[in-house]
Amino acid sequence: MNPADNLGHALSGASTDSAALYATALHQFQCYRQDPVATIEAATACRPDFVMGHVLHAWLHLLGTEPAGLAVARRDLEAIETLPANPREQVHGAAIRQLLEGRWRAAARVLEDLSIAYPTDALALQAGHVLDFYLGDARMLRDRIVRALPAWSVSMPGYHALLGMQAFGLEETGAYARAETAGRAALDLEPRDAWAHHAVTHVLEMQGRAREGIAWMRQRQPDWAEDNFFAVHNWWHLALYHLDQGDLEEVLFLFHSAVRASHSTLVLDLVDASALLWRLRLRGVDLGERWHEVAQGWLPNAGSGQYAFNDAHAMMAFVSDGQGEAIRAVEEAQQRAMAGTGDNAMFTRDVGAPLSQAIRVFAEGDSGRAVELLRPVRSIAHRFGGSHAQRDLIDLTLLEAAWDDGQFALARALAAERVDAKPSSPSAQALLKRSAAA
Repeated sequence: MNPADNLGHALSGASTDSAALYATALHQFQCYRQDPVATIEAATACRPDFVMGHVLHAWLHLLGTEPAGLAVARRDLEAIETLPANPREQVHGAAIRQLLEGRWRAAARVLEDLSIAYPTDALALQAGHVLDFYLGDARMLRDRIVRALPAWSVSMPGYHALLGMQAFGLEETGAYARAETAGRAALDLEPRDAWAHHAVTHVLEMQGRAREGIAWMRQRQPDWAEDNFFAVHNWWHLALYHLDQGDLEEVLFLFHSAVRASHSTLVLDLVDASALLWRLRLRGVDLGERWHEVAQGWLPNAGSGQYAFNDAHAMMAFVSDGQGEAIRAVEEAQQRAMAGTGDNAMFTRDVGAPLSQAIRVFAEGDSGRAVELLRPVRSIAHRFGGSHAQRDLIDLTLLEAAWDDGQFALARALAAERVDAKPSSPSAQALLKRSAAA
């Protein structure tokens, strides 16, 4: 008889040793630390017929939105569909197939139904939660998790991850106090849970509690910054706190010492690099050759057209570095995406393409056209994914474009919004003061 995982789910093709490696890899994934890919590869090397080993391996390669990960996940899917698998494992395979075929929403729905039937399938919950993030589906970020919580208890392995995901879903739906409570409770159980830390970090960002956020991150830095593959994004958040305080030297220091210290070519790390440099560009900071290094990292993915959110961040780097050929590659890839049948056609059509065009024309000096493109996008930007904090870049660009084009009344209105959301934010107050003076 095949062993079960540590929550009682049967593991087809597993041995005792490979099941233990699976538990370790899943915990690493839940905390975003160490190397879950290497751990699960050890499990499937031990037992090539271990179905959930291939399932976890596929999800790890799909959820990073790396174009190169698609081929790896396809090989995993071949194994999943060939090997004897139980009904739960087969549904994982069906969700993986949907995502490989570009149907992001269908994949999320398959996992939703899987979690309804098996609410303690921790991997299904986490994969679905990440897809909800990429879809910008704030309600499901919250509800996917809260539906499952009654089946869990604090004594169950991985309960911290449920609380961390609940915290992020609550934050994205504006329930900041409950989100902070859930995130801190998760960290009481597992201090190294980087997603739970990230959820509390978002709460502090959205409430304009930048000084508190800096102290929060520095106090817990060993837990989220060491041996953690989510560390770059959390460093990015720390830089945002300093940016809000107007400490541009510290932001540049963090860019070099943490955000781009490893010169990572992972898409998620490049997104953070582009997003931080673009915010600095909007502040008028001279960025020298910094853009070139980031643009070089994006070049292999310029024509992928896999995910519109990534395309827009690649465009920031290419227009800032004067990479004309790469700019054309992004735009051509977006045209192909919009002509396709997958969900990225909608992501690109509704948000990604107009946003990328706005970024390009803003860089070219046509701020009026940028305003025209950005105003319809800002209220539907969730359609191409990301968090409220990440999508804030759209509002910041719109405000600067309005200012540059002499649309001072619009700039003042946009700045007033920011002060209302974050009354204690020095940067919001500065934007309103500048706009009012104009």
